Amino acid sequence: MSYSNFTLEPDADGIALVTWDMPGRSMNVFTFEVMDELDRIIDAVVGDAAIKGAVIASGKAGSFSGGADLKMIRGLFEAFDAKRRADAAGAVAELFERAGQMSRLYRKLETCGKPFVAAINGTCLGGAFELALACHGRVAAREAKLGLPEVKVGIFPGAGGTQRVPRLADTQAALEMLLKGSTLSPDKAKRMNLVDEVVEAEALVERAKELLRAGLSPVKPWDKPGFKLPSGPVYSAGGAQLWPAVASLYRKETQDNYPGARAIVKCVYEGLLLPIDQALRVELRYFAHVLQTTEAAMMIRSLFVSMQELGKGARRPKDVPPQAIRRLGVLGAGFMGAGIAYVAAKAGLEVVLIDRDQEAADKGKAHSRELMEKLVSQGRATREETDALLARIHPTPDYGALGEADLVIEAVFEDRDVKAEATRRAAAAMKADAIFASNTSTIPITALAEAFPDPERFVGIHFFSPVDKMMLTEVILGEKTGERALATALDLVKAIRKTPIVVNDTRGFFANRCVFRYIHEAYEMLLEGVPPAMIENAAKAAGMPVGPLALNDEVAVDLSQRILRATLRDAGPEAVDPRHMDLVDRMVDELGRKGRKAGKGFYDYPAKPARKHLWPGLAEMFPPRDAEEIDFSDLKHRFLATMALEAARTMEEGVVTDPREADVGSILGFGYAPYTGGTLSYIDGMGAKAFVKLCETLAKRYGARFAPTPLLQEMARKEETFYARFAPAGAEAA
Repeated sequence: MSYSNFTLEPDADGIALVTWDMPGRSMNVFTFEVMDELDRIIDAVVGDAAIKGAVIASGKAGSFSGGADLKMIRGLFEAFDAKRRADAAGAVAELFERAGQMSRLYRKLETCGKPFVAAINGTCLGGAFELALACHGRVAAREAKLGLPEVKVGIFPGAGGTQRVPRLADTQAALEMLLKGSTLSPDKAKRMNLVDEVVEAEALVERAKELLRAGLSPVKPWDKPGFKLPSGPVYSAGGAQLWPAVASLYRKETQDNYPGARAIVKCVYEGLLLPIDQALRVELRYFAHVLQTTEAAMMIRSLFVSMQELGKGARRPKDVPPQAIRRLGVLGAGFMGAGIAYVAAKAGLEVVLIDRDQEAADKGKAHSRELMEKLVSQGRATREETDALLARIHPTPDYGALGEADLVIEAVFEDRDVKAEATRRAAAAMKADAIFASNTSTIPITALAEAFPDPERFVGIHFFSPVDKMMLTEVILGEKTGERALATALDLVKAIRKTPIVVNDTRGFFANRCVFRYIHEAYEMLLEGVPPAMIENAAKAAGMPVGPLALNDEVAVDLSQRILRATLRDAGPEAVDPRHMDLVDRMVDELGRKGRKAGKGFYDYPAKPARKHLWPGLAEMFPPRDAEEIDFSDLKHRFLATMALEAARTMEEGVVTDPREADVGSILGFGYAPYTGGTLSYIDGMGAKAFVKLCETLAKRYGARFAPTPLLQEMARKEETFYARFAPAGAEAA
């Protein structure tokens, strides 16, 4: 019997090696074809009396499988939407049937009567790890990465993950893993009883076969009489302590915004009260329900499909060949420049790190040493890797060292004159075809390019802080930026494994325009007398990872001041609310409250182990109103709407031309409530008509800044979505 994605090879001992190696793919993923073939393989193993058991291994170096192809799951959405208009009940029944194929397949393997062992050689996530959990044994290579990350893209492990994990591990650890979608090391997975053995990669398959030769039982523990849950029954003294705490933690961490996370808690709780077959059916019912939610559709589109498309170069000029970047120049060895040098050196690039003197340049290199030392202490890097990375960073005050750089990134102080001077000095030393990029956060690229002799070779690359952790970069096109400059910038972003968005030039570009709407709305609330704690809590309840006042402290209050002053200078007094200018001037100039870096801003930052807390003096500066007079739900809507409105304006102005970039950029760049799918998906998810109505209501209550734009009003009349109206070739409309 032949298979397209697997090979089946029995050995002399009656052990079958099932090797999964999908042609034309760098990583195995589950498709309906893969599941059909695996179904036939189970039948072949069971039907051959000479086969005693089977090992499932991967033919891909470094990975077992990334799990289900989420485009396949997206296909489930599309089929459901297409059918439910004509036959709602039939659409739900079909969704339930198709969504359950993987779950039924794994249960078939689990109860087939012959033992299977998963030999996990590397990445094993989502549906692939659920397959491993259904096997009767699991052996993992030391470098393997295991986990069930589905909650991060809006769904949850619906092929037995919510039932098998808490039947192997204790309930608290199982819930923490499932709700966070965290990746486990093999050693941690073994401590949780999710993996049987951890071995060197070269011994992986042989050790898996040894488990079978030793007589591994083909019956899972929960299918044997007398099975006891690791944490004991749900209705027990232990359960009475655990489950109220789980409910409280769930609310605190998710604000009940994520249907997938809510379903995880329900699946585990209800499933542990039932035998496994009934529990799996409960899980499937919740899974089919979650697939019908707007949140799941939007999160899958933005956080998986769009992110992959952008990461693979959806916006890269197709006719420009790959640009070799062997040597990178970085101007400015401060926090941003040092971070850029680190990620570039980690990607294998040689880096010239320049600052005003050797001491300052060396301090920038020391940042990379500190980051690597931390990784070494955590067991995530070796001394040899540290030495090799540091050897690739060359700190110097000499601009002449830029002569061999293929790309130079300016990351000096956020001041146009300072940047212009650094640009001119670099240009004098650079080779004739090298590309120059500015890491500015707000200053228009076209204006900065005036200091460079060839604006076609000038591009913006806006990194986010801290560079080593933030996954987004904004690539900004000046009026004269050429395609080779754009391609080079995108090739660098790909090399350092970040996700790019491409935007046209404007003050603040995309992300910071939206971020400062968020921060300025908090200023408005302070001026209205909304208690600071209520401001922060409303933002978190809306789904933001950090409140606007805490965020302002992180980016620095004096940076807000500089940006407002620069906007005043360049765009005139009408561009800045004088009350906001006065607010930040008082914070910075009168009180010295510049943010976290100064130890005081909107929050106080006492020495550890004390925790930060809102500065009590805010109540004197902005006397609070009675909280009962304030509509908390309006506060949440204001935060989400003001950023979504700004994103819509950037589309209307042509700053952003692809809705995927607005959504991915808003989530990765400033944490816009991920359950919405991003700023534009927030609008599309509720519909333009409903969003316009919300904006009109907010405008009446709080001011004209919430007035819907002409584009939104037109889209509301035509019942259009951003993804349908602006979808580029190859992107998915909705």
